[in-house]
Amino acid sequence: MHNQLNQLISKNVKLSDSERELCNRYFEPVLYPKNRIIEEEEKIPKYLYFVVSGFVRLFHYNDKGDEITTHINCPPGFITSYTNFVNQNKSEENLECITECELLRITKADLDLLIHQSPAFKDFSFLVFQQSLSYNEKRARDLATLTAEKRYLKLITENPEILHNVPMQYIASFLGMNPKSLSRIRKQIIR
Repeated sequence: MHNQLNQLISKNVKLSDSERELCNRYFEPVLYPKNRIIEEEEKIPKYLYFVVSGFVRLFHYNDKGDEITTHINCPPGFITSYTNFVNQNKSEENLECITECELLRITKADLDLLIHQSPAFKDFSFLVFQQSLSYNEKRARDLATLTAEKRYLKLITENPEILHNVPMQYIASFLGMNPKSLSRIRKQIIR
């Protein structure tokens, strides 16, 4: 399981053998079944997760009690309620395995140790943080400026695997629409 993480890191920074061993030591492999909530709202996130396989989502409940999906992670990639994980305060979001998932996880304390002990991982962590900020800015801009149809088309172009692995109600919520609107858009595109 650590192979994918090591490959991703090595694509971006030079990783020594000892740094690879540190990474393997600190990241714990875990398997979770479909529909398992692995981090709960109103609690401090315990782990940063690296998705080896499977699909994971962040979601919260709005004032009507509806689930709002804010992020869907496709492998390989990192996911947690980042700000709350970094600051070690309570999250407003839940982290759920949409499918069966193979994950690597690391605690905040171990992540801090790894960053302190590995210059390559420190550089890589900074890169991941930059990419996360960039992704969130782009997502906010897309939700504000693109039509529902354009958001859907962009999703199927950039992440077509989501359509085959993630329930439509989660995709609709992630795209900022209700399932009926998504169904209508999908029918129009198929024609």
